Amino acid sequence: MMKNRKKPQSNVAFYNNPEKRAIIYQVLALAGIFLFTYFILNNMFINIEKRGINTGFDFLGNEAGFGIIQSLIHYDESNTHGKVFVVGILNTILVSAISIVFATIIGLLIGVGRLSKNWMISKLSMIYVETFRNIPVLLQILFWYNVVLASLPGPRQSLSYFDTIFFNNRGLYIPKPILESGFIAVFIAFILAIVAVVYLVKWAKKKHENTGENFPIFFTSLAILVLSPTIVFFISGSPASLDYPALKGFNFRGGWSLIPELLALSFALSIYTATYIAEAVRAGIESVPKGQQEAAQALGLKDYVILKKVVLPQALRVIIPPVINQYLNLTKNSSLATAIGYPELVTIFAGTTLNVVGQAIEIILMTMAVYLTLSIIISIAMNYLNKKMEIKER
Repeated sequence: MMKNRKKPQSNVAFYNNPEKRAIIYQVLALAGIFLFTYFILNNMFINIEKRGINTGFDFLGNEAGFGIIQSLIHYDESNTHGKVFVVGILNTILVSAISIVFATIIGLLIGVGRLSKNWMISKLSMIYVETFRNIPVLLQILFWYNVVLASLPGPRQSLSYFDTIFFNNRGLYIPKPILESGFIAVFIAFILAIVAVVYLVKWAKKKHENTGENFPIFFTSLAILVLSPTIVFFISGSPASLDYPALKGFNFRGGWSLIPELLALSFALSIYTATYIAEAVRAGIESVPKGQQEAAQALGLKDYVILKKVVLPQALRVIIPPVINQYLNLTKNSSLATAIGYPELVTIFAGTTLNVVGQAIEIILMTMAVYLTLSIIISIAMNYLNKKMEIKER
């Protein structure tokens, strides 16, 4: 019997050993990829040299020589292309953040609305989803910019709200807060309030697990977050004021101005992405067995308690993964702003700067690296949230 046993693995020829053969195949595949990449890059640099195109990143220190209609940091024509790159990143983050917030709110409302027992709310939600989901987002951006915002009145006939907010075809004008040195105390109070709320939530959760009693955590947290900075604000002598926009000459001066390009892009991205988030919300809620809701109703729980305590905790594990994809798509779709001239990264860096300096390889690689980094950051943050929302079994 012992003589018929299979020989030890070490005595098998390497080409008959599956593990060693797999390693050889992987090494050969890696070498092939390396040689192919080397051939492509070598060919590219030879062609660049023949055309007399400069390479390297020295152009980032050269003067840009063109203006940008909106920047979150100080910028003028004498600044460098490196600063254009930073301005583009900040504008991309700004429009992405605004659109993600509004897309989430709209998507949540529409998703819950589609499951409403009210016939009209349910049908209107369905019409919203089917309409805006099936129209290309680029077309929606052009619609908001060239049709809706362009038809608004001029500055002298602006739509006015409480004589502090003005809306016209040049944008939205709102009061701008002017902070003084003493405002740091208010900021510290707000940070401490957040820390207090975090500990309060942990305490309330532990109390609920031990005793079953519910603590009014939402209203208590809201009171802490609002009252603490407000009290410190008045004690420190009101170290902030508002700069109101005012019509001077042919346009408004002062305050904060949101240009039409930013508004059109935010509207289109929010409304378009909200349709997919709404469907994710609807799918997540429908994935919860109806028997659990019926059992909760039989216990006499109110509808909002059932939604908060029974449905949403289980639905979120289904909702969050597709929502992550929609956040990533929204951030990447912000590059469509180049169609209406909003000064985000692609428009001013991969567009204007590229036309000025002509170094396409470096600029395109830098632009791609930015979108890749933003996508990874969003994925890490949302996956962390998804991990926190997991249902923990005892």
